[in-house]
Amino acid sequence: MYAHPQQGAGYDVKQLRREAGRWLRSLREKRGLSQRQLAADLGLEYYTFVSQLEAGRGRIPPDRYAAWAACLGIDTVVFVRTLMRYYDPVTYGLLFPDGDAGAGAAAQPSHPD
Repeated sequence: MYAHPQQGAGYDVKQLRREAGRWLRSLREKRGLSQRQLAADLGLEYYTFVSQLEAGRGRIPPDRYAAWAACLGIDTVVFVRTLMRYYDPVTYGLLFPDGDAGAGAAAQPSHPD
């Protein structure tokens, strides 16, 4: 068994995480929030967690998806589906083979081929 579900699947995990970080940063900036403000709204002890995610290091824990979506002003389903494209593109591709997850165009990251 391998540590990263996407290893060997032809996906660059680091690149996908960086893209996810850019997407998260764009959502935060659209809300006019600093990293510190977002961290405080999420009840995080350290704003550096937001910084790390935006830099492509780490993932949002699934049990926190709804809180992040609410703080970033995005529908929870759209948020989770978009994160899945970055965090787990293999599962995303199986669930949404046409790449249509019902998300708006602004939430759609480029899909690696």
